[in-house]
This record gives sequence, C-alpha cells and structure tokens, in this order.
Amino acid sequence: MSAFSTLWTVICKELRDILRDRRTLVLSLLLTPLLYPLIILGMGMLSESRVKTQVDQLLEVPTIGREYAPTLINFLAAKRLNAVAPSSDVVTAIHTQQIDVALRIDSGYADAWREGRPALVEIVYDATRRDAEIPVARLKDALNAYSQQVGMLRLLARGIDPQVVRPIEISTWDLATPDAKRALLMSVILPMLLVITSFIGGASLVLDATAGERERQSLEPLLTTPVSRHIIVSGKIVAACAVGLLSLLLTLLAFKLSAQLASAEMSQQLNVRFIPMLQMLFILLPVLFMGTALLTFLAAAAKSVKEAQSHMAWLLLLPVLPSYAMMAYPLKSQLWQFAIPFLAQNQLLQKVIRNEVVGIEVWAIYLSMSFGLALLLWWAAVRRYCKEQLAVSD
Repeated sequence: MSAFSTLWTVICKELRDILRDRRTLVLSLLLTPLLYPLIILGMGMLSESRVKTQVDQLLEVPTIGREYAPTLINFLAAKRLNAVAPSSDVVTAIHTQQIDVALRIDSGYADAWREGRPALVEIVYDATRRDAEIPVARLKDALNAYSQQVGMLRLLARGIDPQVVRPIEISTWDLATPDAKRALLMSVILPMLLVITSFIGGASLVLDATAGERERQSLEPLLTTPVSRHIIVSGKIVAACAVGLLSLLLTLLAFKLSAQLASAEMSQQLNVRFIPMLQMLFILLPVLFMGTALLTFLAAAAKSVKEAQSHMAWLLLLPVLPSYAMMAYPLKSQLWQFAIPFLAQNQLLQKVIRNEVVGIEVWAIYLSMSFGLALLLWWAAVRRYCKEQLAVSD
C-alpha cells in the first residue's frame, strides 16, 4: 500500500471517529457560526439604541445656578438640553451613576457677563465612564457654540469684524477611504474573532483524537501497526484541519448573512464580498494548520483529555495578544510584522477589511513564515509520537 493510500485510510478512520460523536461535531461546526452573527447583530442593535437614546432624545442636565444665566439656559433648551434643578449632590449622583453629567454656573456669572469678561461654567462628569461620553460631548458642543455666538455678537456691537479673531481657517483632509471608514468596527473585532476560530476552533476534536485515544487506551493498537508514525500524525492533523476548515467556511458565510440581516449602516460595515472572504480564508489557513499541529504536539504528552485541556487557557491568549498590543501601541505597517505569528494575521486581515492592496512581497513573507512554522510544529508532533513511551498507558 502506498503512503498516500495509508494516509487516506488514517484520515477516513479519524473522520469516522469524529462522526460518531455527533454532538461534539455539531457544536464544533455550528456553535461559532451561530454565535458570531448574534454578537455582531447585537452590537449593532445596542449601538443604534445608544444613538437614539443619548443623541436624539431630550437630555436632562442637572444644573447648579440656573438663575444666573437664563439666556444660556434657553440656548441649551433649543439644543434639546433641559437644565433642571439637581435633586441631590451632583458629585455623589455621578459617582453612583444616577446621572451622567451636570453643569455648575458660577455665582459671578452675571457680573462677568455684564463686564464682558469670561463667565465661568463648569461641566461635572466622570471621564472613566464610557456611557457618559455622548451626553458630555453634547453639552460641550452646545456650550462652545453658545460661546462662539456670543463672542461674535460682542465684536459686531463694537464695530469689529468677527473674522479678525480667526486668523487661521483650519480645514481637515481625511484620506481614509469610504471602505476603511465603513470597516472601522470590523477592523477591531473581526480579525480577533477569526484568528481565534481558526487557531483553536477544532480543539475538542484534536484533543479527543490524541489525549482522548490515549485515555481510552485505543492509541496503543494504532501505534503498534506497521504504519509510519508521521503518517498517523499527518492523518490526525489533516482530519482535524478538514473539520476546522468547514467550520471556518461556515463562520465566513454567517458573517455574510449577518451583514444582509443587519441595518443599513451595519450592513455597510459588514460588507464582506466574495473576494475579501476568499482572501481571509487564504490568510487563516496557516493559522488553522499551526493551531492543529500545536494542539496535537501538546495533547500527545497528556495522559487524559482533562490534562490536555489545561493548555487551553494560555493558548487562548496567544491570538489576542497582538490585537491588544496594537490597541495600546499602534504601529505603522512594516514588512517584519508579517513574519510574526498572529500579528501578521491581524495586519493582513485589517488590510483586506480596509480594501487595501497587499503586495506580493507581503504575501511571500507571510506564507513562507506561516507555513514554515506550521511544518515545524508538525515535525515536533511527529517526533513526540515517535517516542515509545507514548504507546504505553499508565
């Protein structure tokens, strides 16, 4: 029997073992594709709800010293900011999250106003609370608009052109493409989710085919056959990769369907067409091979599935570390980054999502390093399976 025929026999044997445990197979294939669209659609609904409740609706702002600035209070009311009397101490209310923002008008506001001096108003808020960002921004924008309007009127009253105090006209030129702006949400969330899915999506199947067989004492008969150890390991890895690839395809398809079910704005952000999806799949294939080979290597030394599962805690951190590092310390895209595992996938997926062109040299570095690492992990798994003590159960 040729090596290919033997490999195919091992693959079929592993796939039959996987199909016997249908519950695990269904969870491995369908749980992730069903969960991620719920996350994306849920985030879209929450974002829209936040906009409707915090941007469009009338906002009540507890205000201390309303009687000192009636004109300002009327201006804020026109901006749908209703200045109300505070029911309790505003500092305590903000700390206990009873209110998001408060306004304090200084008692000397009226005197400063009559004398043409800057009148003090104080915005009270907690900068660490993200849910207060929109109310605080609305209040700041309204106060800035009122300050500019009053300043211009004072200059006109003195016969001075208001343009005199604007020696520079500041304009911005945003070079971000519409695709990149629409993909802002995806560029943060999607790469991390896809890399995690590819890296450890088939972990349960790999652990069952390695540590599970050793725990059930069904690995010894397989290793005592005249089949080469590297063919046995390759068959297990290929079978697990086949299931992982199917799960990854279903996940990408689920993202496509979720984009069609989402709102118009979210649908633009999740505009994953066929070519970008194909590029994502091409990027994630090495991650799938690396994760399967690494899990096979680690689980081969475990005497039980429970012992093998102890590795999942730190393995789950590997794909997310580059994403968190890039959030804390963003870097410009450079060639060396595409040789670093997980950082390369993160950068490439962001380029695809932003509809940027990926150069041939980038693909060459990424594919050579990624598949090279996958082959190295495969070789390490083969070497571990070649140890005779692996065929002996305690």
